[in-house]
Amino acid sequence: MVNLRVERRIFTDDVTIGELYVNDEFMCYTLEDAVRDIKVYGKTAIPKGTYKVIFNMSNRFKRRMPLLLKVPNYEGVRIHAGNTHVDTDGCIILGLGLARHADSRFDWTVTQSRLAIEKFNAAVDNGEEVEITIINKADDLGK
Repeated sequence: MVNLRVERRIFTDDVTIGELYVNDEFMCYTLEDAVRDIKVYGKTAIPKGTYKVIFNMSNRFKRRMPLLLKVPNYEGVRIHAGNTHVDTDGCIILGLGLARHADSRFDWTVTQSRLAIEKFNAAVDNGEEVEITIINKADDLGK
């Protein structure tokens, strides 16, 4: 079994930044929509919890990708490439780097996302069962 853990650490009005661990080893950063008490379509991170992950063909992206199963009130939650909260509709975006922008319309972004996805897929898409646990941690990376 491959165990994934997302530790969400930075929470803003638009974005949630976290760290992804694979079998307790840090792999990369995560970027999601904002954590909200009430879901706003396309602008809300999925609820914290534990979900089964499968790899299957995405009709939208036209390639094999990880899919989180049985996320309450969500469908089609994927782990994929991107850089900002505009690139996610409830999905989890991966990046090897993290950047804060004080003078931009995006306060946080992830970088080297395609490389992060390649690294992730090589480590995780190997036929084993995969489970992801998402937790909200204290904001210790700075806001």
